Amino acid sequence: MNNRAVLTIYKSEMHRFLRTLSQSLFSPVLSTSLYFVVFGAAIGSRIQEVEGVSYGAFIVPGLIMLSVMTQSISNASFGIYFPKFIGTVYELLSAPINFLEIVLGFVGAAATKSFLIGLIILMTSFFFVDLHIAHPLAMIAFLLLTCLSFSLLGFIIGIWADNFEQLQLIPLLIITPLVFLGGSFYSITMLPPFWQSVSMFNPVVYLISGFRWSFFGQADVSIGVSLLAIAAFTALCIGVIAWMFRTGYRIRQ
Repeated sequence: MNNRAVLTIYKSEMHRFLRTLSQSLFSPVLSTSLYFVVFGAAIGSRIQEVEGVSYGAFIVPGLIMLSVMTQSISNASFGIYFPKFIGTVYELLSAPINFLEIVLGFVGAAATKSFLIGLIILMTSFFFVDLHIAHPLAMIAFLLLTCLSFSLLGFIIGIWADNFEQLQLIPLLIITPLVFLGGSFYSITMLPPFWQSVSMFNPVVYLISGFRWSFFGQADVSIGVSLLAIAAFTALCIGVIAWMFRTGYRIRQ
């Protein structure tokens, strides 16, 4: 393992994050705060509790997941797409480092950024709602796994994309709707039986359910199934990235 190469890529990506704090950090925190105001105050005044939890507190895990997933994809996809765009990716490919070390550098930095954003949003939520975390260690673990898996997905999108518009295509048209329909602002048990069954085909449901369990000790889906879903999704992303580097798909072309 070429630790120096991994660290160099990681530091370069983190420096870019620090140079664009207003866009990379303040923007998602501010937009999530607006969600707290709109959903927590306006709608929360009409919906007092969901499964014994105040509505303002109930939506916190979903809002954190919404920001973390979108930011993980955005950071990782732009991180690898920009070297493709300006041609410096060929320097990486010709350097004495393998694909795993490249992925560790870019994905590690993207996951770190989104993890920090998730923690800051969590701390911000305490100003809006009375929140108690039942399983703090499990919460950190779920947050890290989500940051890692969606950073891997973002890395795939960054390699696949041919232009800047395509970088936003999947997050806007697929990921964000799946998060909104995955129980971010409601419990799946509140839906009619037919739509509960349909929701089980949404992979985001398992991530949000497991993360919400770490807060309140209750979930729409078994915690074991949630962990299995995250592990399977992460393994699938790693497999796709390995195939991309092995075949040179949209990297050497």
